[in-house]
Amino acid sequence: MNLNTIQTYGDELYDALRKRQPVEPLTNREPGITVDDAYQIQLRMIERRLAAGEVSVGKKIGITSQAVMDMLGVDQPDFGHLLSGMVFNEGEPVDTAQLIAPRAEAEVAFVLARDLSGPGVTAADVLRATDCVMPCFEIVDSRIRDWKIKLQDTVADNASCGVLTLGGTRRSPRQLDLALAGMVLEKNGEVISTSCGASVQGSPVNAVAWLANTLGRLGITLKAGEVILSGSQSPLVPVQPGDSLYAHVGGLGSTSVRFV
Repeated sequence: MNLNTIQTYGDELYDALRKRQPVEPLTNREPGITVDDAYQIQLRMIERRLAAGEVSVGKKIGITSQAVMDMLGVDQPDFGHLLSGMVFNEGEPVDTAQLIAPRAEAEVAFVLARDLSGPGVTAADVLRATDCVMPCFEIVDSRIRDWKIKLQDTVADNASCGVLTLGGTRRSPRQLDLALAGMVLEKNGEVISTSCGASVQGSPVNAVAWLANTLGRLGITLKAGEVILSGSQSPLVPVQPGDSLYAHVGGLGSTSVRFV
């Protein structure tokens, strides 16, 4: 795919984000699009957001569960960029009118104290480099019409990232076993999901190591202070105005979000 086509699709996705008007799947229009093409489109979309005044605050890991991998026909996760305009604090309502087709997922966020540069990063390296972890919600959103996505579509669309909320207790990951930590997710007071950290690549720590190594091969370092979303431990939950979600992670605490 040539540079002009990459920029055209990146600009289209940026416009879809700003206007909240979805576009047709890229894979329908470009049957030969590769994952590498899709990441270049993603970078163009991010460049437009940075040029508009946002700043980078971290990365997200997507497609961490086997069920989603099977659905998209892939054998590894993907990643996207977190920007300042995506971040909501706990207690701050999320306006669904600013999104297209939001779906929420509960996960664990890592905040780095030191840089992580792959390849060769291990789970032990991640634990040493992490300042703290906390429960969070990622509200994913697709600029692709009706969520009719293949891997290349979601990668190009910044791994379908919408917004995120950070809250709850911050703890060192060295003080608990994140693989065994159970998570309970409630929607409007009803339990809709139970899981544990092992559902994410065997442990959320492993997912962060995968990200550091994948980015390292691209010459990108995870920086101290960055927030890393380690991947969903819950099903995708469609949300609308009036909904509220609550997630509790054993040994880590809880967080909540409400939608208006």
